This record gives sequence, C-alpha cells and structure tokens, in this order.
Amino acid sequence: MRLVSRLVRAYALYTLGFFLFVYTMWRIERVTGPGVWVGYVFLFVPIAVYAVIGLLSRTSDLVEYYVAGRRVPAAFNGMATAADWLSAASFIGLAGSLYATGYDGLAYMMGWTGGYCLVAFLLAPYVRKLARYTIPDFLGTRYSSNVVRGIAAMAAILCSFVYLVAQIQGVGLIATRFIGVDFAIGIACGLAGILVCSFLGGMRAVTWTQVAQYVILISAFLIPVSMIAHKDGLGWVPQLTYGRMMERMEKLDRTVRDSPQERSVRASYREWAAQIDVRLAALPGSYLDEKARLMRELDDLRRRNGPLRDIHAREAALEAFPRDAAAARVVWTQERDDLLARATDPVPMYEPFPAASDDERRTHERNFLSLLLCLSLGTASLPHILSRYNTTTSVSSARRSVAWTLFFIALFYVTVPVLAVLIKYDVMTHLVGRSMADWPTWVTQWHRAEPGLVGIDVGNGDGIIRWSAIRLQPDMVVLAAPEIAGLPYVISGLVAAGALAAALSTADGLLLTIANALSHDIYYHMVDPEASSQRRVTISKILLLGVALFASYVASLNTGNILFLVGAAFSLAASSFFPVLVLGVFWKRTTQRGAVAGMLAGLGVCVYYIVSTYPYFRQLTGFVGPRWFGIEPISSGVFGVPAGFVATIVVSLFDRAPDAYTKALVDYIRHP
Repeated sequence: MRLVSRLVRAYALYTLGFFLFVYTMWRIERVTGPGVWVGYVFLFVPIAVYAVIGLLSRTSDLVEYYVAGRRVPAAFNGMATAADWLSAASFIGLAGSLYATGYDGLAYMMGWTGGYCLVAFLLAPYVRKLARYTIPDFLGTRYSSNVVRGIAAMAAILCSFVYLVAQIQGVGLIATRFIGVDFAIGIACGLAGILVCSFLGGMRAVTWTQVAQYVILISAFLIPVSMIAHKDGLGWVPQLTYGRMMERMEKLDRTVRDSPQERSVRASYREWAAQIDVRLAALPGSYLDEKARLMRELDDLRRRNGPLRDIHAREAALEAFPRDAAAARVVWTQERDDLLARATDPVPMYEPFPAASDDERRTHERNFLSLLLCLSLGTASLPHILSRYNTTTSVSSARRSVAWTLFFIALFYVTVPVLAVLIKYDVMTHLVGRSMADWPTWVTQWHRAEPGLVGIDVGNGDGIIRWSAIRLQPDMVVLAAPEIAGLPYVISGLVAAGALAAALSTADGLLLTIANALSHDIYYHMVDPEASSQRRVTISKILLLGVALFASYVASLNTGNILFLVGAAFSLAASSFFPVLVLGVFWKRTTQRGAVAGMLAGLGVCVYYIVSTYPYFRQLTGFVGPRWFGIEPISSGVFGVPAGFVATIVVSLFDRAPDAYTKALVDYIRHP
C-alpha cells in the first residue's frame, strides 16, 4: 500500500505539472503567435521527461530488467498496458480510418476491445501463474522443447518487428509535420526517444515511462475533442451528445450524394479510369510508350533549361516508374481501382456494408467479420502485451490488471468515433464549396510536409472544391484535427505530443520483446546456458540497440500504410501463437511436435497470403496470388489461425501422448 500511495502522489504531481505546462505554452502563444517552436517544445520536452524517468529506473538486476521485479500494482500495470496498447496506429490511424470508411472502421474498435476479454479469460492468469520472462519462454517450458522455444522466439520477433516499424513510421510522420525535418531525420529523433526509455532499465524503465506516456496521450486526445465539440455546440462531453452531429451529417451526406457538381467530379474519375484501362489493354507496348514520353519530356526540359521544379518532378516520376511491363500492370491496375472507388457514390458513415450487388455485400461482410476476428485473436496473442502481465504481483493481480487495461483503453475508444464525425463535419462545412484559390493554409502546410497526405484534385474544372475531389490520408486526420477545426496551434503541439507518446510507448514494449526473445530465449537457453545474469542483461541491451537501428532503417523506406502494418502484425501474432497458447493451457494432449506443426502452418499460411495479395509485395516480387473468398490481406489471420489449430490437433493426435510431468505442469498452470 505504501508503494501505491507513493506512486499515486508522484503521478498526480506529474499530471498537474503537465497541465500547467500546456497552459503556459498557450499563454506564450497568445503573446508571441504560433510558430514551429511550439512543435519543437511539445516533442522534445516530453522526451526529456521520459529520459529522466528512464535514467532514474536504470537497473542491471535480471528480474527488474525483464519483468520490473514482479511488483507493479494492478492499476498502474493496466495504465502501462493501455499505453503499450494505444499505439501510433490507434492514436493516429483509427479516427482517420473511421473518417474514411465510416462503419467499417468499427471492426478495429470492437476487435481490439474484445480481444482483452480473451486475454482475461484464456491467457493472462495462466501466463502469470507459470511466471516466465517471455511468451517464447512460456511455450518452451510448457512443451519442454527448445525447438518450440526457438520457433516461438522467431515468430515473436517477426510480428513485433512489423508492429515496431509502424510505430517508428508514425514518429517520422509526426516529426516531419511539426518540426519540419526530413522524414528520415524525424525517424532518427524518434529512435533516440525510444532508446532513452528502454535502454538503461528494461521493463522497469518502460513500465514507469508508459504510465507517464498514458497521461499525455489520453489528455492529448480528450482535450482537443472536447474543444472541437464545444465549438460546434455539442458541449464539453461530446461522447454523450454526438448523436446530434450524426443527424447533421446525414443531411450533408445526402446533399453531397445528389449534387450535380459532385456527380460530375465522379464522372471525371470514371473517364480517367477508362484511360488507364486502355493502357492496360495495350501492354506491353503502352509501357514502353509511357516511359519514352517521360524521357522525352525530361530531355526537352533539360535542353531548354526549364524550371528546376518541373525537372525534379519528371526525374521523380521516372524513378518511381514501374521497372517492367508486369510491374506496370500491377501499379496501373491499383491506380484504376482507386479511381473507380472514388467514382462511386460516397457512403454515409452510418451505413453498414454498402455494395452495388449482393455478392459485393457478402464480401464486404466477410471482410468486416474477418478483420474483427483477427484483431481479437491477435490482441490475445501479442507477446509484448501478454508479457506485461508477468510484471504483476500475483495471478489475481493479473486478472485485475486486465480489467484496469479495459477501463483505460475505453476512455480512448469511446472518443475516437466522436473525433471522426467532428472532423468530417468540419471538412464538409468549411472546406467543400470554397474556391480552389482560397483553400485553408493547413492544406498547403500538410501537402508541403508530405505530398501524399493531402490532395485536392481539379474536380470538374469549375474552380470549386468538391467533396469527391478531396483526398485526406487517414494517418494525418488526427494530427491535423486542431488546424482543421481552427483551434490554437498549441493544441496541435499537444496532439503531436500525444501521438509521440503513443508511438514511443508501444515501440518501447516491442523493442524489449524482440531483444528479450533474442537474449533470453535464443542466446541464454539455446547458445550459452551458463551465461551470468549480468551478461544476459548486457546482451539484451546490445541487441535492443541493434534492432532499433535496423527497424529505423526499414521504417525510412515507408513500406506501407501504418494501419495495415499493425493489422498485419495482429494476423501474424494470432496465426503463430493463439492455437498453441490456448491448446497448451486447456488441452493436455497437445505435444511438442503438434506445437511445432501448428506454429509453422499458421505462420506459413499467413505470410503467404500477405505476400501474394498485398499490393506493395506484389509490385516488389511480381508474384500475384488470388484472394481467397475476397478476404483482404490485412485479415490473413482468418486462414492462419484455423491452419494452426488443425495442424496442432492432427499432429498431436498422431504423436505419442505427453508424459506425466507435462500433464502435471498443465494442472499447475490451471490451478487458481
């Protein structure tokens, strides 16, 4: 109790200090005016605070480094787990996904929240009961096999690394916009922030910085939403009143759908798609013609000393041009499909499963339910989340910790749809219908930061901004929300600080998971079982640094949409771990060979489906596979999980039954 009261007092003072800091920044901005200095302050001051917490939490003790001494109170572990959970994808991407897709985005919220029910009932208490350091360690002990441990470690590294790249990419996006640096430099700044939290103190430092990061990220989300809602007449608690805004949105959606001008814009997209169809039909000749045209235009600009901007644009177009006719077919098909999607009538946010035919509706429903299932099972399988429950004081504390986690993430998730509705309403009322020559400054600033984030096409050529011609990349909707709503720039800085806290908190947990899997499960258990505690901690720190550098390099390549990368990580985790974890706890007949077969089958099916169906990999490899039942690649776990269950069960039944020690171990795990 003394520890709990000391922690409550310390974090209460920290929270008051943070609110005072925001208020002081607002007062200074009112006197001096907004500027890029606000972005620098809101990004670097929190990082400095995290660094101090990480420095004060430094340790070389093995139990402290791996599991924070197993003495974290349930409420604080719930807060740290919520911060670990509320990643850059949740903070930056979820409201943007709801903004862009409406009802479909609810699959993320329901899947991620429902997954914690599975964690509470199926896994967290049993993981804590065995009291291992990592999830591969849990599986290696349950199946008494270093082969199982090694495969589990590699699977944990793979899904955690994909997730980690998404977080670092989010940090780069934040830094690019708010301090105006190059994307790669922004990633380097984020890398420094990640390392100061986790390098010196491991799980101990990560836990206490994540509690501090949760305070910032939840404040950075709730405060702007309340201010925007109050400005729009919904009061200070819009979570209870935003149904009124949905009624207004219904009228606006109907106006946009039926407007002749909007129909004209959508018709122009259909015409452009038809032109791409002509190019596709003429391959490979059209590929050579297009490339030759770009080269002629570049040579002509150079010969007459044309504007450098135009020369650079042509050079960039040539560099990004497909490498051959096969790659051109993939790229142009994607462009055509994007144009056709924008040519369709806009779908109201509240309308579920819109489709032109019954077959399309069924496919839409399958994708919604598949994504929801993958996210739920992935939540219950992510190694960096499950390992957090090893830091609690007991099995009952682990159960209470899951309940606290649900409470803290619910504060965030009930607010996400509110923000999506408010921003869409502001865009439709304050941007649509304005002259192209008079668009707001935030459009120019975000387009300058990263050209693909914001785009407004010429539409039907009447010089007026139309809804169908606006392209907002989902990843920037939350970051731009204060500017879209006309709030003080200090609120933009606050949102940036919250997004940074979300990305850093999750990245810290993921980095630690990867480094611990390498140092504890592979190095200690499989390479040097005689290694001292001090050596194991040192090896983990070195590996943590190496993994962070490599992940930053991969993130700098901008390999995909942040929300897709996170969704893929969930499918990979579910396919690799969920069958062997659940069967390992609840079915004594599960054997070592069954676990090996299940992990390999689940992971193999999942990876194959992602590589063969996701456009980035299809363009990279030239390999194009069919989409089974029309399922999107982000939901590949819907095939990987059943494959894992079937392989585990079938091989276990054909294998020799486990010995008495294994059965007794399972009884011990399941005993209260």
